[in-house]
Amino acid sequence: MVAPGSVTSRLGSVFPFLLVLVDLQYEGAECGVNADVEKHLELGKKLLAAGQLADALSQFHAAVDGDPDNYIAYYRRATVFLAMGKSKAALPDLTKVIQLKMDFTALKSNPSENEEKEAQSQLIKSDEMQRLRSQALDAFESGDYAAAIAFLDKILEVCVWDAELRELRAECFIKEGEPRKAISDLKAASKLKNDNTEAFYKISTLYYQLGDHELSLSEVRECLKLDQDHKRCFAHYKQVKKLNKLIESAEELIRDGRYTDATSKYESVMKTEPSIAEYTIRSKERICHCFSKDEKPVEAIRVCSEVLQMEPDNVNALKDRAEAYLIEEMYDEAIQDYETAQEHNENDQQIREGLEKAQRLLKQSQKRDYYKILGVKRNAKKQEIIKAYRKLALQWHPDNFQNEEEKKKAEKKFIDIAAAKEVLSDPEMRKKFDDGEDPLDAESQQGGGGNPFHRSWNSWQGFNPFSSGGPFRFKFHFN
Repeated sequence: MVAPGSVTSRLGSVFPFLLVLVDLQYEGAECGVNADVEKHLELGKKLLAAGQLADALSQFHAAVDGDPDNYIAYYRRATVFLAMGKSKAALPDLTKVIQLKMDFTALKSNPSENEEKEAQSQLIKSDEMQRLRSQALDAFESGDYAAAIAFLDKILEVCVWDAELRELRAECFIKEGEPRKAISDLKAASKLKNDNTEAFYKISTLYYQLGDHELSLSEVRECLKLDQDHKRCFAHYKQVKKLNKLIESAEELIRDGRYTDATSKYESVMKTEPSIAEYTIRSKERICHCFSKDEKPVEAIRVCSEVLQMEPDNVNALKDRAEAYLIEEMYDEAIQDYETAQEHNENDQQIREGLEKAQRLLKQSQKRDYYKILGVKRNAKKQEIIKAYRKLALQWHPDNFQNEEEKKKAEKKFIDIAAAKEVLSDPEMRKKFDDGEDPLDAESQQGGGGNPFHRSWNSWQGFNPFSSGGPFRFKFHFN
């Protein structure tokens, strides 16, 4: 026969499940409880079974307050304390149980053979748990965190509700460079122990170091809910809130298409938090995106390349740099970036469409390139296109040439110049060309049969380079 007090002294905080097991034996015990106390006990028991220790503890507190002479209320509250790893808090309640009911025992006075074997098995297991705990602590103190984790894994398979052991394993995970596993243990510990501000603070700082500023802000707020004067949580809260506000503002500017302002905001993010590389990488990734969308290819290629030096497989940076390469007419480079991005995300429709476009443009560049004919960039405005056309049309008008060979060359050149202006000044035709299709090339038109824009020199005579389009009944004559 083993009394609760001796069980507690032997097992400490590493073997609370014994009392949880034997608690089932007292399910039908009569203690003269009133209806409210009975309700608290039943609800507490359900919460305990569900692993909601803090809520179960509140119910048993209420049961003790409602009936200070109810030994079952003290016993079950002690069970929760032990499950939380608070053996010192459990001892007074277990002492009270014996004072109220002298014949109370954790195991039956005349146990059956099976019950005796079970008790012996559990006590042997308790010795094993104590040995593992001692080994885990020794390994932690000596800096062998991997070994400590292995020992703690075995203990926590049994003592799943031990908050202190979970916090110890979390520290080991941090030392081993596995912050997300540490977060998982600390989240469990924050639920197993009341007012666990330290767990919330650590969770917040770990999320912050991972670059997840939103979750970091959420967790540090939980810390301040428990203690609004917590110095470290409050200082950390101010830093995270400032950074979070800058990032949210930058993203809103990107959605509005205000890329220059968004770039400035992300530069402020890097200045606000220069010590954590994750924020520098993410900020540069978004600046790269802004330059690409703002059609600043040189700047985009430079910043995207910086990101890709740190993260060679960054799909977003690869896509944005590919877009910049397209503007710069560096089609081979764009194709290479799209293909690399596709290796890491083969189902991305944007990558697939971008790759197809780059391949079309490469093929097109080997034929007639209207942008090159006029000597303008692919992102040139309509006014730039008209200005370039007028200058070249005057320069290459066949009437400027007397030599027959030179005149023929000029006629061909003039036709190309006029065709380039025709395509690039028309939004619909320009879009087709930008997508890799020549609207004046019969071969690229579905159905074939030629195209009305394929004109001879005679059809271009009388064309006024200073108009916005259409025939003009004036012929250039130069003496």
